[in-house]
Amino acid sequence: MTTLRRVNLDSTTLAAATYNDCHGQLQLDFRNGTRYAYSGVGPELFRDLLYAASKGVFFNQHIRGRFPYAKLSAES
Repeated sequence: MTTLRRVNLDSTTLAAATYNDCHGQLQLDFRNGTRYAYSGVGPELFRDLLYAASKGVFFNQHIRGRFPYAKLSAES
C-alpha cells in the first residue's frame, strides 16, 4: 500500500514535502512556487529532513544534486 504524507515545513526555502514510501519519491514545494519530485529517496532521509533544524541547509547538503529529479507543474 502506498502512503503519501504531506507535511508543511517551517522553512524560508521549502513550503511543504510529500513522501511516497512505495516509490521512494520525495516531492518538495518551494516557497517561490516551484515543485520538484526527487526519485530514490529513502524514508530515513525524509524523516531527517523533517527533523532538521534548517530544512534549506539539509536540502542543499543531502538532496540537491544527489537524486534524479523532475520539475512538476503546480497542480501535480
